[in-house]
Amino acid sequence: MPEPLTTPRPGLPELIIDREGFLAALSELKNGDGPIAVDAERASGYRYSQRAYLIQIFRRGGGLHLIDPIAVGDPDLWQQLDISFKECEWIIHASTQDLPCLRELGISPQILFDTELGGRIAGCERVGLGPLTLALLDLQLAKEHSAVDWSVRPLPVDWLNYAALDVDVLIDLRDAVEARLLESGKLAWAHEDFAQILKNPSAPARVDPWRRTSGMHKVRDRMTLALIRALWAARDEFAREVDIAPGRIFNDEALVELATKRPAKIEDFTKIIKRRSRVSNPPTTEWFALLQSTLLLPDSELPLIRVPNVGLPPIKLWKDRNPLGNARLSHARAAVIARAAELNIPVENLISPEVIRQLTWKNPPDSDLEIYIEQTLALHGARPWQIAQIASILAEPMLATEPPPVPDPVPAAEADDGAADSE
Repeated sequence: MPEPLTTPRPGLPELIIDREGFLAALSELKNGDGPIAVDAERASGYRYSQRAYLIQIFRRGGGLHLIDPIAVGDPDLWQQLDISFKECEWIIHASTQDLPCLRELGISPQILFDTELGGRIAGCERVGLGPLTLALLDLQLAKEHSAVDWSVRPLPVDWLNYAALDVDVLIDLRDAVEARLLESGKLAWAHEDFAQILKNPSAPARVDPWRRTSGMHKVRDRMTLALIRALWAARDEFAREVDIAPGRIFNDEALVELATKRPAKIEDFTKIIKRRSRVSNPPTTEWFALLQSTLLLPDSELPLIRVPNVGLPPIKLWKDRNPLGNARLSHARAAVIARAAELNIPVENLISPEVIRQLTWKNPPDSDLEIYIEQTLALHGARPWQIAQIASILAEPMLATEPPPVPDPVPAAEADDGAADSE
């Protein structure tokens, strides 16, 4: 039976809420040794911002510390923390989720060990923090507070206890993941991926994010699109001002209902919003006026039902638009899936599906095919270890002129490919 871990092994520390407490923790961390385990709690789904509302830090010999970044403030303190451990490895589970809010505070790790990604590359079946801790450390973590509103104050003791457990196990988990990677000869691969995460630029802003509104399949005309666009932007602006998640201002169901029903009376407009809103006194009068003015827009200012696709077309269209590319892609995906199975690694971690699409869309050169494959993979972001594992198996698929005689298996990561794309 796994051992249930219900309280942090060093004990639950007092929450740090001021400069003196922060400096004391910094001094204690400096007396420790080895890597720094860090975790951050945000209020996703409750707040507009993705800022951190709690920071948990643990270091062997340096103690376990819970810091309230809202109460502490003072960017200088966080800069001191960052500078003090610039040469240290920082352990983060699912680092791409926490790095943005850590960097917002002023913490910018230079050396990373991501236990979630490391577990994927090592071939672990389940890589959430709880399941991975259970599988590798035989410790059972309670995860009942994972989706709470961390912006509330004061933070309940049981929430703090839950948060402390996340970093209490993180260094032990890192060592167990590293052992698996060493055993399978994949540690260098993981280090390449960790380094790439730190190099990756911030994700660009989405083009027309309002087009991702849930329920857009109900839209049949450009005026309804214009109304969704206008009300989505108004909701987003208000959500940013009050720092509340847009869906709590009013949800997408209400947004589509407003755009399709187009209530002529403010009372009806307000009723739709308030029925699906979690805030008091939203500016419904202002939004109703926006709806009315949008209805007066000329056709020339209405958004298109479908926008031109600026990237490669969805896979479902390749057969008609690029038969040779479709043949190459089908064989390449089958080869990559087989190679991933041999290596006991998820297909999407062996190589991004988008990289394979970019490679197979264009006709290859008549000579130096393997060099072309290696260069194209690198151009689209493949790491050296990935190129070394798949370049040679892609040469034959790149010469294919017909798809396989039976449908090639589609990885789960690609199952919804093109669902959000427009023709």
